[in-house]
Amino acid sequence: MKIAVAGLGYVGTANVVLLAQNHQVTAVDLNPDRVAAMGRRESPIEDALATEYLATRDLDLRATTDGPSAYADAGLVLIATPTDYDPVSNRFNTSSVEAVIRQVQQVNPQALILIRSTIPVGFVERMRAETGSDLILFAPEFLREGQALADSLAPSRVVVGDRGPRGRQVADLLLQGATRKDAPVLLTGPTEAEAIKLFANTYLAMRVAFFNELDSYAEARGLVTREIIDGVSGDPRIGRHYNNPSFGYGGYCLPKDTKQMLANYDKVPQNLMAAIVDSNRTRKDFVAEQIIARQPRVVGIYRLAMKAGSDNFRHSSIQGVMKRIKAKGIECIVYEPALEKPDFFRSRVVNDLDAFKREADVIVSNRLSSDLSDVADKVYTRDLSGRDD
Repeated sequence: MKIAVAGLGYVGTANVVLLAQNHQVTAVDLNPDRVAAMGRRESPIEDALATEYLATRDLDLRATTDGPSAYADAGLVLIATPTDYDPVSNRFNTSSVEAVIRQVQQVNPQALILIRSTIPVGFVERMRAETGSDLILFAPEFLREGQALADSLAPSRVVVGDRGPRGRQVADLLLQGATRKDAPVLLTGPTEAEAIKLFANTYLAMRVAFFNELDSYAEARGLVTREIIDGVSGDPRIGRHYNNPSFGYGGYCLPKDTKQMLANYDKVPQNLMAAIVDSNRTRKDFVAEQIIARQPRVVGIYRLAMKAGSDNFRHSSIQGVMKRIKAKGIECIVYEPALEKPDFFRSRVVNDLDAFKREADVIVSNRLSSDLSDVADKVYTRDLSGRDD
């Protein structure tokens, strides 16, 4: 099958590699640098397994910035373009997804369109009504940053928002290139699939927020967080996953998905959804207060990315902590090798690690790193286990 994939972020890149093992895939992105990287068989995102597969596997793929030419003869167009949360409209900005749908229907109205971007509840039904086409499907992704291809090859489950033969076709396609062939498959209505994605991420955010609030309590009372978390997580009904404290949830998905979930409750009574969003804000307040209490002259921010193996800075909670610290007149400097600019939102970038360590009075690190072992007395972190999940 000829397949076009729109968007070369972590979802799109993982799907390109997954599908190109067995199909002729054309990757589409507006960013020429990402297209050029894919053309060189280099991953445009930080994902170790995607990098390996692109360099060593026999993949049938090409990349272009010309979407309509890629869509014109495709049997399937997979959409993985960004849907950032718009604080003005209090909704996902789905304009990029809608633009691809329009382009596909102009050049190839018979193509099956599979949305993998995260979308609001009710989006597929609205697009089907507006376009008069039932060839628009949604299959949520459940991928971790830095592990997107690994999670695509060994999915926890495959969910497709279509209960008929098209849904089964898509599920089979996603499992064809997977190494885990026995992943559970759930075929649902399109709106149910949209809700699954948002509720799943909102639950993960709730869990992160819970253990962060536990940690705030322990730190404020001078208690040993690790002992409390170990005792709580020993209950098999609770478990030990996603229990490592952080500065708050961040990244591509959780901030925007929790806000979109809250927006979808505009006519439904709720308390918990709003509390999750509020809790993340409160956590950043608390973390910033603990750092400010040390009375530093210069605060060093060690890495902007929230997770190991990720190059994503978007909505990272450490940026919220930075803003709060700087609002008190305290200088922040940033160590982030992925940054090539001399400053980041008016904070100096110091990518000489030794100079960074010398200059900072307090070094703020969301996750522990051996890079900082020689200045452990300067480091502020809430990391207990060195892992993200």
